[in-house]
Amino acid sequence: MNTSITVVSVIITVALVLLLLSFVGKKNDKKKPRKKKTKDRAAIIRDATKRLSQNPRDPEGLLAMGNLHYHEHNWEKAYAVYEILINLAPTHPKIDEFESALRLGISAVKTNRMNEAIKSFIQARQIQPNHFEVNYNLGYICYLQKDYEKAVPYLRQSLLVEQDNVLAQRYMGFSLHKAHRYREALAYLKKALDIQPDDKEALFAMAECLYESGSVDRALKVFMHLRPDPSLGPQSALYAGMIHSQTNQHEKAVIDFEIGLKHEKISVDIANELRYKLAVTLIKAQEISKALTILKELQQITPGFRDTPTLIVRYQELNQNKNLQVYLLAVQSEFISLCRKIVVQFFPGAKVKISDISVFADYSDILAEIDTPKWSDVVIFRFFRSQGTVGELLMRDLHARIKDLKAGKGICLSAGVFSEESRRFTEGRPIDMYDKDRLNKILHSVDTGTPLRKR
Repeated sequence: MNTSITVVSVIITVALVLLLLSFVGKKNDKKKPRKKKTKDRAAIIRDATKRLSQNPRDPEGLLAMGNLHYHEHNWEKAYAVYEILINLAPTHPKIDEFESALRLGISAVKTNRMNEAIKSFIQARQIQPNHFEVNYNLGYICYLQKDYEKAVPYLRQSLLVEQDNVLAQRYMGFSLHKAHRYREALAYLKKALDIQPDDKEALFAMAECLYESGSVDRALKVFMHLRPDPSLGPQSALYAGMIHSQTNQHEKAVIDFEIGLKHEKISVDIANELRYKLAVTLIKAQEISKALTILKELQQITPGFRDTPTLIVRYQELNQNKNLQVYLLAVQSEFISLCRKIVVQFFPGAKVKISDISVFADYSDILAEIDTPKWSDVVIFRFFRSQGTVGELLMRDLHARIKDLKAGKGICLSAGVFSEESRRFTEGRPIDMYDKDRLNKILHSVDTGTPLRKR
């Protein structure tokens, strides 16, 4: 029995020793490749250098060095080697022409040699026309060079090989977006975002495509989400403000534009657009004083931006005349209320009875019965809010209405000017014309008790 126990003990001990040796052997085996790799790299460099010292165009030496530089991402050295190899390829069977052209192209992209990259990829494409990397890189370079229509077929070909490649989906969407093919772009941008949801550039491009395709509400949600972004925030705020302004939500638009201007990193062009649109929106909201401050700031930063100087001159005058603000900018009810005051005060000392008010697209008419100590008659007052030119046809229309209603006179007031033809037509006819200068004097006199015209 003791003998049996001893034998078993020996067997167990031997097994443990063998197991330990096996573990140590495996541990040493794991260390050997690292030493071998270091040795191999040194050997590759030594052998290749020896070959190239004897012949600078030795194919085997160049292939060894090129492969080493390429895998170590030493792109400048890789480019120099493959530039030689691609020229040697036709006369040396050991050199893979496709691989050399592909690697030369990739090294050229990495070192910003785009024209050389295009030549290399086209050469590679002649050998393998459906290769993913070749088509993707050609499309990517065309996108960088803003040749968007040319980028699309290359990127589409690459997606036939790798349909879920996020970069190919991304730049396909970007290229279609820049080519103004907004609806087509949406599918690719959405796919790119499904794969990489945190891609804010793709999200912004998708919002622009939605905006241009008419899906304004969806676009607005994305632009408002991106407003705080340090890079895309200013332009997103600009779009959000434009959308709110288009729907007459002026207060929200002002907030959008102000958020955009608070960003530290903002291009001059976007900043100018934000200031200009903020000023225009403030004008629509009848906050003329604030608008003028913004316009003057814009004029100081970028003199002559759009019609900024004209707006400053125009709205400085408005800022000094509240009634002129109402005449040009107020809602229809406030405008008509002001027109009624003008009619009532127009003839000093007269009794005035307003019998009809008609509002049309181009003008508003007020029909009034005027009774003065010297005369009594029906007068038609026609008010134009536009600051443009009133032409002859509108005067002919007014004259026809005077005759239809058997009125004694027509008074025509415009925030703009009258054409020479309209002035000639009214000569000898019962129509008095008040252009912007004469109207402005009338508006200054309303509510002050000053007679609007002499007796």
